[in-house]
Amino acid sequence: MAGPNLEIFKFGFYLFFPLAMMVHYGNPEWYRRHVIPYREKLFPRVETTNQNLPTNRGEIRQQLEKLKEERNARRQAKEASE
Repeated sequence: MAGPNLEIFKFGFYLFFPLAMMVHYGNPEWYRRHVIPYREKLFPRVETTNQNLPTNRGEIRQQLEKLKEERNARRQAKEASE
């Protein structure tokens, strides 16, 4: 078959590869540079999200009307700028 040299190489690779990945991706500087900006793109900040969700039909309708008005205002502003 392949011999002991191949087994030594495979053992070294099986040992080195996971350790190298842990060192590379476990680096706090790499995490701050690559993960945190991407996380901020995916998940909005708590301050920008609505924490008080409507619980009854009246509140839901009011919220929908508010969203429609905001959408219409944005649409009119966009049409005005064109």
